[in-house]
Amino acid sequence: MKAWQAMSAEEREYHYNPQRSVADFSSFQTHRNRISQICRQTLTAHLDVNYGEGKLHGLDIFPADAGSPVHIFFHGGYWRAQDKANFAFIARDLVQRGVTVVTANYDLCPTVTLDGVTASALDAITWCHRNIADYGGRPDAISVSGNSAGAHLCAMALATDWGQRGLPGDLIKGAVVISGVYDPEPARHTSVAADLNLDDAVIARNNALALAPHSRCPIWIFAGGKEPWAWVDQSFDYARHLRQHDRDPEVHILPGYHHFNIMDQYLDPSSPIAKAVLLACLGKPA
Repeated sequence: MKAWQAMSAEEREYHYNPQRSVADFSSFQTHRNRISQICRQTLTAHLDVNYGEGKLHGLDIFPADAGSPVHIFFHGGYWRAQDKANFAFIARDLVQRGVTVVTANYDLCPTVTLDGVTASALDAITWCHRNIADYGGRPDAISVSGNSAGAHLCAMALATDWGQRGLPGDLIKGAVVISGVYDPEPARHTSVAADLNLDDAVIARNNALALAPHSRCPIWIFAGGKEPWAWVDQSFDYARHLRQHDRDPEVHILPGYHHFNIMDQYLDPSSPIAKAVLLACLGKPA
């Protein structure tokens, strides 16, 4: 029996719906949204660049110097909410350190199923490899990070056989995944399920804990020490899955952080997450 199966409905909401575990969760997003607005106004930026025909197939590109490595960020929101505009703060310090930053939107549930969410995220990475040189970025130096549902999309990218798409198999050079949800099944048994339209087949195709990783790049896994234990367990489950496939990820549980304030680490160059992202961008021996 899996952990969520032994829980009451109330317990599942607490452990698998992050908004239920932090009473004032929105306050932790508000101050970062203000920083994002400033970044979009003051940094050199190419906003709402289309990578496909979908309404949410858009990227914000914050270029650094010509020939710079590229970092793609996927936001959270349980595959059903949020927008790249609220995560421009990711670019603030990375651009200064010579990294071209791309924040990506992607299709959201319930307009599409989780299949569509994942497909659009993979399309965003594909577009970047083929086009980012036009913005000064190096297509051979792409790394990714994401939080919550965005971490899942990064994991799905790591499980993608890019060679079958006509792209280099080692397209992704590093990945940082934060407070991730890697198996969609528990969400099916919470209140968010009404928006996700999950069924057995969709879950199987998007369960990062059941898909063999193709990428051999360095991977950093983070979660907050104040997140519900079942949510934290997903990070350990993903690390275990990678280890079973001969990968060696770093795993960090950060004391004092929960699902919403953990993203502040991108704004502190000395923080574990900021350091990991920079290593993912600039390279670290596998």
